[in-house]
Amino acid sequence: MALYLTEKIQTESSLLPRPAFPLFGAFLTLGLFLATMSVAQVRVIDGDTLEIDGKGYRIHGIDAPEIGQKCGGWHCGKEAANELLSLIAGQAVQCEALDTDRYGRLIAICRAGGTDLGQALVERGFAWAYREYSGDYVPQEDKARSARLGVWQSNNQPPWEFRKERWREAINQSPREGCPIKGNISQNGQIYHTPWSPWYNRTKINEAKGERWFCDELEAVQAGWRAPYWP
Repeated sequence: MALYLTEKIQTESSLLPRPAFPLFGAFLTLGLFLATMSVAQVRVIDGDTLEIDGKGYRIHGIDAPEIGQKCGGWHCGKEAANELLSLIAGQAVQCEALDTDRYGRLIAICRAGGTDLGQALVERGFAWAYREYSGDYVPQEDKARSARLGVWQSNNQPPWEFRKERWREAINQSPREGCPIKGNISQNGQIYHTPWSPWYNRTKINEAKGERWFCDELEAVQAGWRAPYWP
């Protein structure tokens, strides 16, 4: 499902020359602000990843359960993605890029209507604080864990362990050694599926029609494939 929201990109006021006449300066600043606004197409990939106008944004400081992941008998991965959908619905989305990950996605602090999406997901129990890379949301995770919210209401497996386990299971099944990511071609386009995708097992690869196996997500993206959208 596509959500058409507003991504605001604001020029830093500190970079603007101080105007000689305050009224003229106000119009100049307003004009620059309006010129940098755009209507962006925002899609949810999973509980911690957005796509804005075709560019991937990994939400800083968190790791949400994968779409195909369960926590006990609860579909926590799907619910985390649904929670992110509800947080951005009808809101202006702003992402401040901090870095780029090894898959070419921008690591960013993202907000919707002023709400810090990473913080909201962790404090509601729909994501882990990604302590390996940041301590920003550790207090929110500790509170959610104490209150047994979301993923903390039952036994769970951290998503980084879930991914590693699924990768290990799939890696020997690929005809291309060490490359278990499936590059499928369908009516929706060229879509890749990682071993932790809920669509992975049902996806069959026919290399005769141009479908492929990939070794990592960056290779798939650079070849023209994209991650599946949710829902």
